[in-house]
Amino acid sequence: MTTSFDPLNLAGATLNNRIVMSPMTRSRAYGPDQTPTEATAVYYSQRASAGLIISEGIQPSVVGQGYPNTPGLHSSAQVEAWRRVTDAVHEQGGVIFAQLMHTGRIGHPSLLPDGLSSVAPSAVAADTKVFTAEGLQPCVTPKELTPAEIEQTIADFVSAARNAIAAGFDGVEIHGANGYLIQQFLSDNANLRTDEWGGTTQGRIRFGVEVAKAVTDAIGSHRVGFRISPGNPFNDIVESDLSGLYGELLTALSPLGLAYVHLMEGPDRELTLQLRKQWQGTFILNPFTHPNPTGLDALSLVEDGTTDAVSFGALFISNPDLPLRLQQGGPFTTPDPATFYGGDERGYTDYPTLG
Repeated sequence: MTTSFDPLNLAGATLNNRIVMSPMTRSRAYGPDQTPTEATAVYYSQRASAGLIISEGIQPSVVGQGYPNTPGLHSSAQVEAWRRVTDAVHEQGGVIFAQLMHTGRIGHPSLLPDGLSSVAPSAVAADTKVFTAEGLQPCVTPKELTPAEIEQTIADFVSAARNAIAAGFDGVEIHGANGYLIQQFLSDNANLRTDEWGGTTQGRIRFGVEVAKAVTDAIGSHRVGFRISPGNPFNDIVESDLSGLYGELLTALSPLGLAYVHLMEGPDRELTLQLRKQWQGTFILNPFTHPNPTGLDALSLVEDGTTDAVSFGALFISNPDLPLRLQQGGPFTTPDPATFYGGDERGYTDYPTLG
C-alpha cells in the first residue's frame, strides 16, 4: 500500500514524500520592486521537508497584481531576490515550484501604477472587495482584454516561467483556480465573450490551455503544474456543467505531459473521482475539509488511491515541520483564524496577516 510518506516520481524528479505545501498568498514583498525578503527565504526553508513546496502566488506582470505587497517574477530584481529563497530551500533538500498567479479582475487601481487597470475576459466587475493600503475596496470594472492583449498576457506567463527557472525554482504551477484570470475565462459570469476566447466550452478553456502550451514549450512539461478549483465560487465565480467543462479542460491538457494537476476540491467528491480517473498523470489533491484545515485524516486519500499526493495549507503555517508531525500523528499547533485576513482558513485563500 502506498502511503503519504513514500517517495513520488514527479515527471522524473523524486519527491521525498507525498505531502505538498499548498500555495498561500502572504503579502510580504516590499519596496518598489516588490521582492521577497530574507524572511521569505527563512519561511520556505523551514518548510523544506514537504515533498513539494508550491510558493505563494507570484504575478507574471505588473497588471497581474491584485493584492498589496505580493511578489512578481517580471524583473531582474525579483529574479535575484527569489534566487535567495530557492537556494535556501535547496540547501535543506527541498523542492519548490513557483505559482504564477494573474488575478485578472480581482484588484484595484490603487495597487497598480498610474494609468493601468485590472483586466479580464469581459468588462464585468467582480461582486467582491479586495485589500488595499486604504482598507477593503470594491473591485472596479476591469478592462476587457483584446485578442492581441490576450496573446501578450500568455507571453507574460512564458516570460515569468523562464524567470522562475532562472531564479532557481524547480518548476511552476499555473494558477487556474480561486476566481483569478484563468478561471475567469472558464466562468459563465466573468467571460461573456462570443469570439474564440469564450462562448463555447472550447472557447472558455482555450486561454488556460494556451498558457499551459506556451509555458511547457518554454521550460519543459516536466516543470509545469496546473491548479484548478471546479465550482469554487470564491471571487464571484459562477460555473455550470463542471463535469463537462473540467473534463474538456483536462482532455486538452493531457497531451502536454504536465508534471501534475492540482485540484482544490469542492464538496463534490464524485467530481474529484471523475477527474482523478480521467487524468493519467500525477494528481495532487487539496481535499474539501471546510470549515477545518486539512489534517491527519487526509493521508488516507493517498492510501486508497484517491490521489497521488495531498496538499496542506493552513496547517503548514503553524507547523513548519508538518510532514514529521503527520508521520508521528501529531501534536499539531492549531492555526489561529485571527492570523488570516480574507478568504477562508481551509485553504481557499489562506492569507496570513501583513507582517
